[in-house]
Amino acid sequence: MLLGCGVCPGNHQSAGKWYHGKTRKGNQALKSMLVQCAKVAGRGKGSYFAAQYQRIAARRGKNRATMAVAHSMLIAIYHVLKEGVPFRDLGADYYDGFRREHKIRNYLKRLQALGWTPELSPITA
Repeated sequence: MLLGCGVCPGNHQSAGKWYHGKTRKGNQALKSMLVQCAKVAGRGKGSYFAAQYQRIAARRGKNRATMAVAHSMLIAIYHVLKEGVPFRDLGADYYDGFRREHKIRNYLKRLQALGWTPELSPITA
């Protein structure tokens, strides 16, 4: 079964503060295969896993991003095997839909801080 492969994130909390935790021990062959697949998927273009890798690697580092993608791949494999449905990639623009107005506002603030002023033009429909 897929439960003992050791790619789940660590969980260490003390006094309400979350700390970095190590991944569990598990099937080394399955874990190394998932990590290799995650590294390859992270270098790809136009896929959900590549977008997830880039998003996490920018904040947390390459190794943590690799393990996060491996964990997501394991979840996808589990559902494909359990429910018998084909794999459906969510696409690279999956994360762009979340908090769209907030992202636009932040990007405009960053551009204005760099000295760029937006040219406002009326939108015609």
